Amino acid sequence: MSLKASASPPPRILIIDDEPDLRTLYELTLLREGYQVDAAGDLLQARAQLQEHRFDAVITDMRLPDGLGLELLRELGAQQRAERCVVITAYGSAENAVEALKAGAFDYLTKPVDLKQFRSVVASAIQGTKNGALPARAERSAPEAVKSAALPSSEASAALQKLVGESSAMRGVKSRIAKAAGSMAPILIQGESGTGKELVARALHACSHRGMGPFVAVNCSAIPENLLEAEFFGARKGAYTGAVQDRLGLFQMAKGGTLFLDEIGDLPLAMQSKLLRAIQERTVRPLGAPHEDAVDVRIVSATHKDLAAEVLAGVFRQDLYYRLNVIEIAVPPLRERREDLPALCNALLSKICQESGFSMPELTDPVMAQLGSRPFHGNVRELENILHRAVALGEGSTLHFDAPPEDYVAIPENLQDFLDQHERSILSRVLQETGFNRTAAAAKLGLSLRQIRYRIARLNIVTPGHDDAPDALDDPA
Repeated sequence: MSLKASASPPPRILIIDDEPDLRTLYELTLLREGYQVDAAGDLLQARAQLQEHRFDAVITDMRLPDGLGLELLRELGAQQRAERCVVITAYGSAENAVEALKAGAFDYLTKPVDLKQFRSVVASAIQGTKNGALPARAERSAPEAVKSAALPSSEASAALQKLVGESSAMRGVKSRIAKAAGSMAPILIQGESGTGKELVARALHACSHRGMGPFVAVNCSAIPENLLEAEFFGARKGAYTGAVQDRLGLFQMAKGGTLFLDEIGDLPLAMQSKLLRAIQERTVRPLGAPHEDAVDVRIVSATHKDLAAEVLAGVFRQDLYYRLNVIEIAVPPLRERREDLPALCNALLSKICQESGFSMPELTDPVMAQLGSRPFHGNVRELENILHRAVALGEGSTLHFDAPPEDYVAIPENLQDFLDQHERSILSRVLQETGFNRTAAAAKLGLSLRQIRYRIARLNIVTPGHDDAPDALDDPA
C-alpha cells in the first residue's frame, strides 16, 4: 500500500548493499511505496549516514566489502538506537538468518528477494516503529515495555494481566514477553502441561505489531498424520479423496498474524522437514497446487518436552529446533511459584463464579493451607479443576474439597526424579527417627547395611558423622 497520500513526513529507510543493481532495485521499490530512501554501499558509508540521520528502518545485506551486516546490527543495539533492522541473507543460509534474529534483527529476507515479500516486511518494520513497538534488543522492564507495545496499552496490559501472579518467576516471564514481542524472531515456549503456555503465546501476539491480525492456534498432536500437510498448507479441490473444494491451510489463515504450534514436539519427522522449509522460505505449496504461495506469519511454538533431548534421541530435527528456538520463554510450574497461589485462586474463582452464577466464596487461611499442601503435578489446570469441584460441591460461601482417593496416583513428568524424591524423603525421615543410626534405619526399612549405604550415597543424603566414600555407589546387591 502506497504512502504517497499521507500528510505526515514519509518514513525514512537506509538500504545497505554493495551490489549497485540490487541497491537500485530496492530503492525504486520503496520509493514507489512513498518512502524516503537513503543508500550505502558498505559499512563505512552506512555508519556515516547513521551518524547524520535517524531512520525508521535499516535494510542491510549480510556480507559487505568491509564486514558483516551483523556488526552494524550489534552496534545499533549497543547504542540503543530505535531503528528496526532487516537482514538480507544468501539463499539457504539458515544459520545466518537465525544468528541475525538472535542479534536483534526485526526480520530477515533470503536472496533472491521476492519484492512482494520485501514490501511486506518493510511495512511491518515501519508499522512497529511508528506505533512505538519495543525493539527486541531494548532492555526495558515489563511495565515500560507494555506502555510501548504495538497495540494500545490497555489491550497489551490486559493480555499480560491474564498471566496471573507477581512472583519473581512470573515477572521474568512477562518481561521477556514484552521484550520479544517486537521482533519477528520465532519463539519457543517451554513448560509442563497446565502451566499456561497458550496464554503466553496470546500475550506475545497481543503485545506485538501483529496484535490486530489473526491468532491461529493448533495442537500438533491432535491432527492425524495423513492430514498434517493439508491442515498446515491447504489443499486444492480434488487434491485427495473428499477434497470437494479449495481449503486454506493454517499458514494462510494466520496471514499477517501469529501461528501458534502447540505440542510441536509431537510432530512426525516427515512433517518436520516440510515445516522447516515453510519457515525458512516463507512459502507453502497447497496440496494439488502448481505453484507456491508466499506466507507472512510469526511462528510461536510450545512443548512440554525437552526438545534438546529429543534432538539427541533422533526424534526431532536439529535444524528445526534451532530455527524455532531463536528466543526461549520458560513457563515455571505452579510448585515453583506458590506465592502466586492466592492471586490465582481469586482469579479462577471469580471466573468460575461468574460463569456458573454462584456467589464468590471466601478464601480463608485453612482453605489456602489445604490448597498449599497439594503437589499440583497438573499445575494451574489442576488447580482450576479442584476449584470447580470445590464450588460445585460447597454450601453457600464454603468451599468443599474432596480428599484424593486412596488409589490415586499422579502421573509424574519424570518417573526417576519422582521416585528419587520420595525415596530421599523416606530415607531422611527414618534416619532422623533413628538418630542417623544406619543399622537401625536399615532394619526398619528391611534393607541390608550395604543397601542403605548405597542409597544414601546415590541420593546425596548428608548424614552427620559419616564419610560417604565413593565406593558406596558400587552395586548394592
